[in-house]
Parts: sequence; C-alpha cells; structure tokens
Amino acid sequence: MKVRIRRFIPLIVLAIVIGGYIYMDPLLPIITGYSAKNLASGVFVAGRTQESMEATDLNFSFIKFNSNKIDWENKTVKSRFLWGSSKAIVVDDGYGCSLVNDYKPGEMKDHPWPEIKILPENPDTIPWPMGDLISDTIPSEVDKEKLNAVLNEAFADTIPSKGTFAVMVVYKGQPVAERYKDGLTPDNKFLSWSMAKSFTNAIVGILVKDSLIDIHQPLGFEEWADDEREPITLNYLMHINSGLKWNEDYGNNSDVNIMLHKIGDMGQYTLEKPYQYPADSVWIYSSGSTNIVCKYLREKINNDAAYYAIPRERLFNKIGMRSAVWEVDASGTFVGSSYLYATMRDYARFGLLFLNKGNWLGEQILPEGWVDYVTTEAKGSDGQYGAFFWLNLSGKDYPDVPRDMFCCRGHDGQYIYIVPSKELVVVRTGFSKKGEFDYNKFLSGIVESIDTKL
Repeated sequence: MKVRIRRFIPLIVLAIVIGGYIYMDPLLPIITGYSAKNLASGVFVAGRTQESMEATDLNFSFIKFNSNKIDWENKTVKSRFLWGSSKAIVVDDGYGCSLVNDYKPGEMKDHPWPEIKILPENPDTIPWPMGDLISDTIPSEVDKEKLNAVLNEAFADTIPSKGTFAVMVVYKGQPVAERYKDGLTPDNKFLSWSMAKSFTNAIVGILVKDSLIDIHQPLGFEEWADDEREPITLNYLMHINSGLKWNEDYGNNSDVNIMLHKIGDMGQYTLEKPYQYPADSVWIYSSGSTNIVCKYLREKINNDAAYYAIPRERLFNKIGMRSAVWEVDASGTFVGSSYLYATMRDYARFGLLFLNKGNWLGEQILPEGWVDYVTTEAKGSDGQYGAFFWLNLSGKDYPDVPRDMFCCRGHDGQYIYIVPSKELVVVRTGFSKKGEFDYNKFLSGIVESIDTKL
C-alpha cells in the first residue's frame, strides 16, 4: 500500500506545481504591477519614502512579498515576485507615473507633454482658500475639545480607528483642524484612488458649461456602432449604470485589476466590454466607466495640448490646487478612475467648490445646477450614488450623518465629505482595509463637534 502511495507522490507534486502555476500566472502582473506603480508614484509624486510605502500601503497579501528596486537616476521602479516582474516609470514630472505594459518607455516619455503654469505663484502670502495663509480664528460654535477627541481617536491606529494618514476639517469655509500622522506633512501629496472619479465629473461639468459636450447624447464610438451599446451616454457612464459588463473585485484577476495593471489604454479596454443590462437600469460599480469618459473627452477635444491643459487651467489653478498631479495611463489618457495626487488642503479646496455649488470666490466654475445633478440618485443605486459622487440618501453607511452629505470616496479609506446643511467639508486619507475604520462614527463625531444642538 505504501509503495503504491509513493508511486503517486511525484504526480501529486506535479499536480500541485501545475495548479499553483495556473493560479498564480495571471495574478503576477497584478501583484508586481500594483507594487511597482504605487511605489513609483509614492516616492516620485507623493514625496513618501520607500520604507513608509512598504510598511503600510504595500504591506498586505502577496503584495508584501515583492522585491522592489528604485532607480533614482532614471526614475523607475521594478518589482519582482516569483517569476513575474513589472516596471513603472515617471512619464513626466507633471503627469506622474505609469506601468510599462503594452507600450514602450520611449514612446511614453517622448509624448509631447506640455508644460503648464501652476497658480497661484505665492500661496503663503495669499489668504485661504485661494492660498495657504490660514487664520487662527475658529468659529465660536466649534467645540474644540470634542473635535480634538474625535481626531485623537481617528489617529489611534487600532481597530476601529486604524490607518489614518491625515485629516482636515473646514467649517464655514475656514479650516478648523488639520492633523497628520508622524512622518507626513501638509506638503505630502496623497493618492485619491476613486476620489479621482469626482474630479472627472468636474471636468465634464466644465466642458458642459462651455457647450462643448452634451451628457445625454450617444458617444459615437466606432466600436459601439450598430449594436446594443450605441445609445450609451456620458450620463449613464457617470451614474455607473451604462449596462456594460464589469467586475470590480480587487482580490482576483478581475476587470479592474486587468485594466489598472495589465493594460496601457484603459479606456479602450473598457469600451470593448460587452453589453449586459439595459442602460440606466442596473447599477454596477465600475472604475472602467470613468476611463471611457476620459478617453471620450480626449477624442472629443482632439488636441492633446488642450486636453492636458483643461484640468490645470480650468480647475486646479482656478481654485488654488497647486499640488494636484493627475496621472496618465501608458497611452497618455488621464486615469480618471483612480490616479490623482494632491495635498490635504487641495482636496479640501475641491470639496469647498462643490459645497458652494460650483462657485469659487464669485466665479461660477461649474454650470448652474451641476451640483444638483451630481447629487441626484442614480437609478439602481438605492440612494447611494449620484454622478461620480457617493450619496447618503439612504443612510445605509452613515446613519448618524445628515442625509444631504455627499462625498468623493477612494479605495482603502480616502474621502472628501461634503455636508451642505452643516457648511462642512472633511477630508480623510489613510490605508484602512474593510472593517478597520468606523467612518460613520468619525464623521458624525465631527458633525456633533460643530453642532452642539445634536
């Protein structure tokens, strides 16, 4: 009997090896790509150290087993795990980092990246919100002791308050709290993850105001001609109920992981997805939808210099977001789903723009009524989503927070909360896996600290 078992041992071992290879091979570009891309952007864009990134952002699952090598002279990062490897490069100082996949580094770097002037030039001498000259005066109705207690708990770094990098609270247009984890400062840029979707919304709004696009018109992609996808509009894509098939599971070889870690032209990958449901009926969260929007805008503008200038000249410079870096994919299109970097103060400025209905110091940046459109429930979302913004109409995730709260929300705990009824903007960044941070308690505590009647 033992002899028979021994005969099968080599076959069993072979089966295990083959099975392991079949399982791991498609995941390796994701494992190594995630590490290379995020480490490159972390050190070359966000101003973080390799040690800090590897101790927090890259310290989970298979990602933590990568061997990462930074080439400081050529501004590249290479990550290896088992037989897989990925390389990320700085495409251009103003456009961040991208993975080298189906594009060559030369053609990525040689793309004509226009140099755009960053304004205002002297933010330290300009009063908030356009500049960084912030008053020490805090509105009398703010309960400083209660607010500090909420912040102390948020930075406890134990469940259910684990992983906070930074918090900024702006009440009635005035910063009333700003705190950072040890080793991080107001100069550090923080990754947006899916908060970038809300910035894509703003760019769409600006072009609508210019009458350059109509969000209710079919997009006219050649790939969608004469099939069920032909009627899809920007409106459906921004409500994430376009009907395109999509898998947003970050834990496997899913559509979102393939798009972000294996594909150079992310918008093209998504627009080739098949039709699954009638448009404007079923809500399925899809990062790919946002990258179709970015691809469409680039093709519609049909001038790369003008396309790259719009976020800087029409949004960031207008509201004092000097730090913002919106990264591009290997094809040169903004990654509107996931990859924008900015400081906490600049994220707060973006929140203020939407708190003030798209008006900035008297100038209407977004169309009249655009924020009302943004905060109108997407069909099929059960009151949780508008147009590239999350809503609290159902109170499902935030039962103790006013129902008019809406927010930009990013993977692993990035938030810009906007609470119009309380004249409040709260920005929170960090690295918190599911269940590690109580966002309802955090935000409701801040609301209570500025509204003692609650």
